[in-house]
Formats: sequence, structure tokens, C-alpha cells
Amino acid sequence: MNEEIQFILDSAKEAMDSAIKHLEKQLVNIRAGKASPAMLGSVMVDYYGSQTPLNQVANVNTPDGRTISVQPWEKSMLQEIERGIMLANLGFNPMNNGEMIIINVPPLTEERRKDLAKQAKAEAEDAKVGVRNARKDAMNDIKKADVSEDLQKNAEIDVQELTDSYVKKIDKILDIKENEIMTV
Repeated sequence: MNEEIQFILDSAKEAMDSAIKHLEKQLVNIRAGKASPAMLGSVMVDYYGSQTPLNQVANVNTPDGRTISVQPWEKSMLQEIERGIMLANLGFNPMNNGEMIIINVPPLTEERRKDLAKQAKAEAEDAKVGVRNARKDAMNDIKKADVSEDLQKNAEIDVQELTDSYVKKIDKILDIKENEIMTV
């Protein structure tokens, strides 16, 4: 295979990989009923005047499927962490016991589960758009490439097969996430 075509295919594969990575990162933020430290990933805390991610000022754990515990490295940070969790507007009600902050994660309602499934679908659709854009770019690059028509046709077929396989991967990831969300 021609080096130029190989480079185009590798670039397309890289772009599609990054679309999948982005999707997985976005889906982690969609909660699926059980408690996870990732739920507090967006929480910022005022740490001596600068906004700092929660996981840089405290240990965040999940002792069970319904509870998140936040153990600050400095006791003086308890109020700031509590304020940060409230300001993040995640719908949690943190409880401070003087040592650590405990958050009970409420079970999801059926309506909320459907909303989260819709949100997951939208993220998957965005990832598919990313994959299709990578395909479009690769197809344009192939047309511009200085190679024979046969090589162009074969490369276009390869790009389409790559696209199809990534769309299937996205669908599989979405199915797993939807099952996770809808399982009570």
C-alpha cells in the first residue's frame, strides 16, 4: 500500500479513536444509579484562593453503591468542600460529620433514567458525527492523493469499513451504558 494512503488511513483511525475516547469520557459523567467518585469530577473547591478540583484536596471513595465519602486532607477544608459540592449543582445533599463529608446518592426515578438514556444517546450521536467527519476528511484526502484510481477505490473502501466498525463500537458502548442506566 502507498505510504500516502497509509498515512490518511492512520489519521482517520486516530480521529475515530479520539471520538470514542471522548464518548467514553462523557458517558462516565452520566450517572447510572450507583455512586461513583466520577460523579464529583466537576466539583471545584476554593483552596486558599484558587479554584482546585475536589480530587486534589480530598480522597473521594464509594464505600457502597449508594454512598460517596469525601475525606479532606486538611480538616479546615470541610466547609469549602461542602460549599463546592453545593455550588456544582449536582442535586446532592452533602452531610458533614466533622471528619468527612458523606453524600447519599438517591436512587434514580424512571423519568430521570429516561432523560439520562436520552443524554447518552445524544453523546453517542456526537461521537458518530465525529467518526463521519473523520471519514469525510479521509475521503477528501484520498481524492487529492497522487495515486492510481485502483488505490483510491481500495482506500475509500478501507475508510468506509473503518467507519462502519467504529459506528458499531459506538452502538455497543451506548447499549452497555443504556442497560446500566435502565437497570434498577
